[in-house]
Amino acid sequence: MLDNSMKLEFPSKSQNESFARVVVASFASQLDPTIDELADVKTAVSEAVTNAIIHGYEDTEGIVYVECKIINNKLEIIIKDNGQGIRDINMVMEPLYTTKPELERSGMGFTVMETFMDELEVKSEVGKGTHIRMVKEFKSVSIKE
Repeated sequence: MLDNSMKLEFPSKSQNESFARVVVASFASQLDPTIDELADVKTAVSEAVTNAIIHGYEDTEGIVYVECKIINNKLEIIIKDNGQGIRDINMVMEPLYTTKPELERSGMGFTVMETFMDELEVKSEVGKGTHIRMVKEFKSVSIKE
């Protein structure tokens, strides 16, 4: 049973990362999350959107797509780009692997997503983009009407 859903798209500008994080957190709030659960979601979304902006589109501008679905007590978040894609998903998912060593906090994005979410799936095709699916299960759900 699908309880609710939303879609969002925006230009791949770094200032839109915080916008995406707040929108997804607001959407998730109907699941009555704890402060920690909400922080986990916000952090994972920040990492995924930042990856799309910095790595997916690199020095070009494109569109970042965010979709959220609430199904029972689970929040599914999909973040997609039509950027350059990832050649070796297993390699980039290794902690501390980075193609941008000059950037602060490099190499921990996928590790952070895996740590804070209950499920993480990454699909990518070189030249076509990346699709990240994350799921967070909320333990004490009383869905607000």
